[in-house]
Amino acid sequence: MQKGRRIDQQSDGQAPEPEQPHHQHYTYMERLRRLGVRVTPQRLFVLEALEQGGGHMTAEEIMRWAVQRYPAINLATVYRTLDLLIEVGLVAQIHLDAGATSFELVGAAPHHHLVCEHCGAIIEMDETMFAALRDQLLATYGFLAQPRHMAIFGLCRACAAHEETAPAQ
Repeated sequence: MQKGRRIDQQSDGQAPEPEQPHHQHYTYMERLRRLGVRVTPQRLFVLEALEQGGGHMTAEEIMRWAVQRYPAINLATVYRTLDLLIEVGLVAQIHLDAGATSFELVGAAPHHHLVCEHCGAIIEMDETMFAALRDQLLATYGFLAQPRHMAIFGLCRACAAHEETAPAQ
């Protein structure tokens, strides 16, 4: 699919079938089918929007991206699609700050975020950082933790350094 190309409405008012799917669509089609989920253009466009957007997109951002390629899509459809994709484990819903909820594709490996409460920076954190915590939870509580997506809030290095040097009030 060519980027930025709009799909026009047919004369009967129905949206035409999307043009030949982008290579990534085939992978998404296979994943949806393996999960027993019906493949629709809307689902493919939401998945592709998240991939192309690099993750951490709001539903409105996904809508703006998708509507350029599939004008028949609407925000309610985007939300319903996101709910389904979260339910089947392809998308994670993220509350990283006081702003709008964002969404991202769930990768093969879990990943986590460090979120600066001052400047809003988001730092991707390696899953291996949780190995000791996971072991301690199992030993202490008999709880086998399987974190797939987690956010830890605090201050990034720059904001923490600034706070340490700021005069007390």
